[in-house]
Amino acid sequence: MPANLAPRRILRRSDRLVRVLSDYEQVLVVTHDNPDPDAIATGWAVRRLIRSSLDKPVRVVAGGGIVRAENRHMVRLLEPPIELVHDIEVPEGTAVVLVDCDFTSGNHLLSEHPAGPVAVIDHHLPSGKRGRLPFQDLRPHVAASASIATSYLREQRVDPGPRLPTALLYAIRTETRAFETHHSRLDRSAILWLTPAANPTQLAKIESAPLSQDYFTDLALALERAFIYEDTALCLLPRAGSPEIVGEVADLLIRHESVHRVLCCAAVGEDLFVSVRTEAATESAADLVRVALKGLGRGGGHGHRAGGRIPGVVREGKIPDALQDQLRSQWLSVTGVDRQRGTRLVPKHEIVENL
Repeated sequence: MPANLAPRRILRRSDRLVRVLSDYEQVLVVTHDNPDPDAIATGWAVRRLIRSSLDKPVRVVAGGGIVRAENRHMVRLLEPPIELVHDIEVPEGTAVVLVDCDFTSGNHLLSEHPAGPVAVIDHHLPSGKRGRLPFQDLRPHVAASASIATSYLREQRVDPGPRLPTALLYAIRTETRAFETHHSRLDRSAILWLTPAANPTQLAKIESAPLSQDYFTDLALALERAFIYEDTALCLLPRAGSPEIVGEVADLLIRHESVHRVLCCAAVGEDLFVSVRTEAATESAADLVRVALKGLGRGGGHGHRAGGRIPGVVREGKIPDALQDQLRSQWLSVTGVDRQRGTRLVPKHEIVENL
């Protein structure tokens, strides 16, 4: 065959990522704020890929804190190389890689930074119009960013080491709710590849992480403040010790036999944290949270799980009544509920009688 007719080699996505990053002196991997297991494990895997394939200096950073008990326990047991910082500096010659979040979502350290990413690796539904970047791997049909990062390690034949497989497998488990929701062929292949190398004892310890006294106090208050509107649940917590309770309560309420959509929010410090869950096959939790928070804050996520934040609105430990009314009205409107008066999840007389 003549040389000019020889078939062109199709570069794999991991090949293209490595090629883009090879032009830089160092790499900064940025995850979304308050990183969850998927963000942590994905950033860790990308770091492993870069150090193995390019031997370049690389850091993994995120803003905020690690809030859920299981996530904190995972960090204690597996010691992933992630740094929690208030802001970032991007020296000249540094490639910024954004993982497990969309550049337009605003829930990461780059949202107010002049430096933009050269690469984005994400599995969330789009939250805005994207520009062109040297590398983008955006797969909303995949359940976890960790599955995408695992595919890079497999393609480049990178040894993940002794602890990273456990983190990646746990990340996929959390994103698929222990494999109970839809996951793609890529997720399944990642699970099969990671399982023999993961540590089942460590997984069990992470999933049974110890819980603080504040957690149970927040949970009791949340159940008291939860209301049902037709097939929709709403919980407005006036305060919480940490944002972790918001997602936990949303996960619990969506299991109610008559509930198909949930919005839970809690005041933590000066911010209001929001989680949305949906069981409706025709609805997107990411779309619901964006519309519910329109004009108030920003959010995004997946088809059935999403979250957001309304910054700086809590005054003297209270959510303003006007904000509560607006959030309730917008949530009921976006979910198509006409009823404006809800029914308590736990009747008040039962609460009073058993004090």
